[in-house]
Amino acid sequence: MEVLLKSDVKGLGKKGEKVSVSEGYARNFLFPRGLAAEMNAQLMSELKNKESSEKFKADEELKAAKSFAEKITGKTVVLKAKGGANGKLFGSITAKEIAARIASEFGIKVDKRKVTVDDIKSFGTYNTQVRLHPQVTADFKVQVVEE
Repeated sequence: MEVLLKSDVKGLGKKGEKVSVSEGYARNFLFPRGLAAEMNAQLMSELKNKESSEKFKADEELKAAKSFAEKITGKTVVLKAKGGANGKLFGSITAKEIAARIASEFGIKVDKRKVTVDDIKSFGTYNTQVRLHPQVTADFKVQVVEE
């Protein structure tokens, strides 16, 4: 018997999956507990619509990430910081500051955890990466100048 799972069932599958189970298991365990529904034409079409909408959404996210990557790649983000006489900063430049600067300069909201940066503790130019999507990364430079 084909059923559509309404919630995760250990050892059987995840919510929204179509699985094949014995008739007794479905009627005596899954249906009374509201864990599954019997597959019919309506559920089948809903499942196909859901899959197609998820695919469309994923494609749109990938397309948006690629366009953002084109905006950022090869650009230089300039950050101002205070430092000592020997070129060392008072503190360091963090991924949070870089993400905030990208948001203000390019209009792209980036999570600070997606910015890959080494410790920036002196003035200069540094190569940095940002992961906009699991398949898309953008390389850019961070230039730290004296305030």
